[in-house]
Amino acid sequence: MPHWPRSRWPPASSAPSSSPPWRPTGGHAADPASLTCQGEGVDPTAEVRYRTETFIKAPLKTIWELQTDVTSWPSWQEPVATAERLDPGRFRENSQFRWTTPVPPTPVSPATTLVITSTVQQLQHNKCIRWTGPAIGDGLRIDGVHVWNFTEVNGGVLVRTEETHTGPQVDADVPLATDHLGKGLEAWLVALKATAESRHSNPTNNA
Repeated sequence: MPHWPRSRWPPASSAPSSSPPWRPTGGHAADPASLTCQGEGVDPTAEVRYRTETFIKAPLKTIWELQTDVTSWPSWQEPVATAERLDPGRFRENSQFRWTTPVPPTPVSPATTLVITSTVQQLQHNKCIRWTGPAIGDGLRIDGVHVWNFTEVNGGVLVRTEETHTGPQVDADVPLATDHLGKGLEAWLVALKATAESRHSNPTNNA
């Protein structure tokens, strides 16, 4: 479940800042070959869906640690207000975490803070993650399925992500909800890329 967009976030069509060693597909709302983790993908019945990818010039270990250290998300993702693990130990299948993010008003819901409770359903170390869970706020409920794939390529890592949303409010305006979802995922990748590449270039910088 991504954070919803603010006006200063980049548009969903923003391209990665580095030229990757492959032909990028760019963000889009549908794709015939959905991403999977251990054979499981996003909700095939959801109308609100988005998939995108970026190239990150950093070690896979750095990227994986950033993505799975949930409690650190607020330090590098501005829209994430709080994040906590609900279970001890390493990030693994069945791990649960709760995080919050403010969302602006829309024609179908008021401004609110989403409380998102996510459960890791599938995970393959350094390769993929799939989590699910509800995001609940005043006048808004979203049930999300989120898949992440990480692939080492020449010079770095290709990070791909796909997410689907269902719920009365998002289903009431699919184009608007898809636009919000896309901008949120693009912003997540921009932040992940910037943070991972900064840490790779400056190993002592763990802020």
